[in-house]
Amino acid sequence: MAFWLFKSEPGCFSFQDLMQRPGKTEHWDGVRNFQARNFLRDQIAVGDRVLFYHSSIPVPAVVGLCTVVTAGYPDHTAQDPTGEHFDPKATPEAPIWYMVDVRGDQALPREVPLSLIKDHPVLQKMPLVNRSRLSIQPVTADEYQTILALAGL
Repeated sequence: MAFWLFKSEPGCFSFQDLMQRPGKTEHWDGVRNFQARNFLRDQIAVGDRVLFYHSSIPVPAVVGLCTVVTAGYPDHTAQDPTGEHFDPKATPEAPIWYMVDVRGDQALPREVPLSLIKDHPVLQKMPLVNRSRLSIQPVTADEYQTILALAGL
């Protein structure tokens, strides 16, 4: 099992939105960065644990926990010419972009804001702390457990 942090702007798709989906499950689409795509396609596996992070808000924070329930598969939104994630280079034969399905498990008892993450010595090497703009980021087991403790779990 591996650990990940998935970023989403709550105005686009929030943790609350995920928890309201049937089965609390949704595909994680629209990733258009090659490094993040490679994580989705090649490394993220069923059973991996995910920290759901709300970004681009006044107080960005880890707000919930998820589990990956479907391994990487082609992101169909890249082939929808009417959609916001359309990529004319993506085809069924050469899909380019990938997604996974995640299930929302629980909201954190206490959100863990970026400011607290930045100040914690165990979390100093997280990509999130080092201004990574990646929407999908690896997290070590120690970092994951530390965030759970900060959240009251």
